[in-house]
Amino acid sequence: MLSHLTHHMTRRPQRFALLEQVAAQGSITKAAKAAGLSYKAAWDAIDELNNLAGQPLVERSVGGKGGGGARLTQEGARLLALYHRLEALREKVIESAEHVEDLERLERLMLQTSARNQLHGEVVAVEPKGHSDLITIRLPGGLQVLAQITRESTERLGLAPGRSVIVLIKASWLSLHEHAPVDAANALEGRVDTVTPAPSGPADIRLSLPNGQTLCVLLPAEAELSPAPGQTVFACFEPDQVLLGAPL
Repeated sequence: MLSHLTHHMTRRPQRFALLEQVAAQGSITKAAKAAGLSYKAAWDAIDELNNLAGQPLVERSVGGKGGGGARLTQEGARLLALYHRLEALREKVIESAEHVEDLERLERLMLQTSARNQLHGEVVAVEPKGHSDLITIRLPGGLQVLAQITRESTERLGLAPGRSVIVLIKASWLSLHEHAPVDAANALEGRVDTVTPAPSGPADIRLSLPNGQTLCVLLPAEAELSPAPGQTVFACFEPDQVLLGAPL
């Protein structure tokens, strides 16, 4: 029971184990193996960490010896050191909980999400639209995303200019275009990093945004665009396909 709860309290520690191995091994392939992750899972974890941090924690070069070289950025090293300090306090936190219910409550507050795209941003505007609100979010580097949510959600999350949020977009909700559609509410320009086709089902496309964040797109086989690595494309989605999360 306690081991399961402490896993959640440290917010998926295998991610930080991966950072440790990147620092030690200098290779994503070797780091993934040492951390007990597949190569793809390691890439996904690194992309998610970079996105949530708002700036790269790991720098990597695709195709190098051993599957590509990698190293922690200065910010990545700083956050890893911070994690080690927090880890040292973990047992004290567990011991200070007066009841098992305290730990169970913490567990519920630290849920994972199935949305692969999680981008850190900041609210810059809230515009009423009938029973909904149109939320303008600024991502690092000045990119913007529009989200349409209910008024109740706006109030419950305490959304207002300056509020930090996490933008959640499922990979299957994104469509790719060679040029930004004129009527697109959200069109993020990115460079195709990898294309992983599937024998049956959508291809897995990984995009790099100009600000260092990444997007994962599941592209159906019948899609008009067949992007190649290095190509510039636009990832489009509707405001009502954006989910928002905010710190408590």
